[in-house]
Amino acid sequence: MWRCTGLRWSTGGARLGWFSEEVGERWSSLRYGQELGFAARGDRRCLGVRRAGRRTPCPRAELVEPRSGNAQCPECNRLDRSFSVAADTRLDDPRPYRVYLAWFGPGVVKVGITAEERGVARLLEQGAVAFTWLGRGPLMAARRTEEVVRAALSVPDRISYARKRALRGSLPPLAERAAEVARLYRSARELGSWPESLEPLPCEVLDQSVVFGLRRVPRPARVVTHLLPGTVVVGSLAAAAGPDLHLADGLVVDVRLLAGWVLVAAGAGEPGGAVPVKGIEQSQGRQGGLF
Repeated sequence: MWRCTGLRWSTGGARLGWFSEEVGERWSSLRYGQELGFAARGDRRCLGVRRAGRRTPCPRAELVEPRSGNAQCPECNRLDRSFSVAADTRLDDPRPYRVYLAWFGPGVVKVGITAEERGVARLLEQGAVAFTWLGRGPLMAARRTEEVVRAALSVPDRISYARKRALRGSLPPLAERAAEVARLYRSARELGSWPESLEPLPCEVLDQSVVFGLRRVPRPARVVTHLLPGTVVVGSLAAAAGPDLHLADGLVVDVRLLAGWVLVAAGAGEPGGAVPVKGIEQSQGRQGGLF
């Protein structure tokens, strides 16, 4: 019995993860243009905790609410966050960190940090269409710089996935988005309160639209809200960004909602329930206070 564990990104593209208590973990690569088809079976169960490359199953295999974006029970989630840089519960991490500016659409930019050894994986996971590094240094210096840039330039450290996906069907040309990132980079560098231990990095705007397949992505129209036992999803994979799979008919599947389910292969016309969906409101972009 293999349960989906979500999407994992690398510079080579996206892979779907699977976990079996008897066998362990495996991964299946995704290709744009391939036909996808799956049906949910049984119940959605907690995936436990993954740490240091090893997954520890949930001791009680707790049920998980189908609409939750996190396939963990409260106890496993607390354990997961008890030793986490993102949750500020791991402040003694000796690894070097990088600060970045990530662009998702016109006027929609965030600032964040990631461990240097992870490369661009964090930016791929977040669905950043374009980004540039700001600097590198110890964890606390990177966190301090993140806070300075966010407060001084009114740049958030979080942007909802709903807003990100609504922007992907109408992106401006590459040169325009690169220019916007470069302008914000200059504004961030002009701030005089960066920690001395953070090494500034030159502006080099990296665009990830080709990796995501966004040049041919259809305008997102509907998004899956949750799965239920027996529901079926079938379609051609047109693009992927962050946790989202974009199908050729405009349907978006947030893979975080697949995690914890046993998924079996299904094809067009497969008997089963219709997947619950809702419409996607087209975003107007432009968050306040950027420039």
